Amino acid sequence: MSQMCDTCGLPKEICVCEEIAREQQELQIFTVARRYGKMVTIVDGLSHDIDITTLTSDLKGACACGGTAKQGRIELQGDHKSKVKLVLERMGFNAEFK
Repeated sequence: MSQMCDTCGLPKEICVCEEIAREQQELQIFTVARRYGKMVTIVDGLSHDIDITTLTSDLKGACACGGTAKQGRIELQGDHKSKVKLVLERMGFNAEFK
């Protein structure tokens, strides 16, 4: 017998909670200049339903850069706005530039 999801009531193997959370979110992508003029790409607007550490790892791999997840948002080293938007849209998120 498989385990059931507490939120949607479906078996864990076919649970759609994370997919629904992805479609409903409006993520904002923007860059800021940090110390010494270094650019940082920030993805903001993530809810607690999404596994931020896995998403951060996927984005870092796609952009070939370093980064971290802080305070519910993702920070990537460098200016990667267009690449991040493409990757997030392929994953099912609604992303827009701020």
